[in-house]
Amino acid sequence: MMRMNKFDKIYIAGHRGMVGSAIHRNLANLGYENILTRTSAQLDLRTQEAVNEFFEIERPAYVFLAAARVGGIHANNTYRGQFLYENLMIQNNVIHSAYATGVKKLLFLGSSCIYPKLAPQPLKEEYLLTGPLEYTNEPYAIAKIAGIKLCDAYRDQYGCNFISVMPTNLYGPNDNYDLENAHVLPTFIRKFHEAKISGAKEVVIWGSGTPRREFLHADDLADACVYLMHNYNEAGLVNIGTGIDLTITDLAMLVRDVVGFTGELVYDSSKPDGTPRKLMDVSKLTGLGWTFKISLREGLEKVYKEYQSALTHP
Repeated sequence: MMRMNKFDKIYIAGHRGMVGSAIHRNLANLGYENILTRTSAQLDLRTQEAVNEFFEIERPAYVFLAAARVGGIHANNTYRGQFLYENLMIQNNVIHSAYATGVKKLLFLGSSCIYPKLAPQPLKEEYLLTGPLEYTNEPYAIAKIAGIKLCDAYRDQYGCNFISVMPTNLYGPNDNYDLENAHVLPTFIRKFHEAKISGAKEVVIWGSGTPRREFLHADDLADACVYLMHNYNEAGLVNIGTGIDLTITDLAMLVRDVVGFTGELVYDSSKPDGTPRKLMDVSKLTGLGWTFKISLREGLEKVYKEYQSALTHP
């Protein structure tokens, strides 16, 4: 197995985001000393010439490709062209430059939304491209599917050791709490917190509350990514998740309890539900020797404390 050593130059694309920052923390805690980062202001990954020049000069040995334009249902459905174009450009530029400069190994991060809307549950890796996608996040999903296929095509044609992983729904430090563009869990944390502070009697939940979702703490994802960088060298993809899901209503009640809000839940049926269920089959991952460590309640309590701290000390 190919293993990173503590002095290898490791590039984390998207190191300020929730996923990239978690990978950065994980590697730093393990003693890796040559971690390479650039902000989007320093390096626009959408620009081919800039990315090529960066790779030619820096020549990283390993790459974690965590950079992406991301958002929840509203953002995905509103900025459809932007999500498809920018994600294609980011991953195409980084993957090609990694090949062109002889990167030893690249890990590409996708999303569970790549699977068909009505795929059997739990979602197995082989269900990719077996049916229509959920319309609201189709552009993002198509970009991520293209990234998986590009990694595999470069493996087939050029012998590149490029691997792909598909995380389930994530939460953790450096999450996005913008109510217009955030995912469901950080949206709930902000809504319930603000309702508690203001003394509101209710919180509005989008849709019916019946869709089921699975959630993984970003620190667990980072641990899995580093583990797979050391222990997985095959084509295709690996699901990363807990293998445990719950309804949006159950999630809302759990967040309400953690935050300490005592009001009611009110459902807005005019808002979309999205995919009815997204549960990962993680048997491939567990078969490789990795399982999650942070329970949802434990993770929520930790994240809520971090959220409160950020409000107090922005």
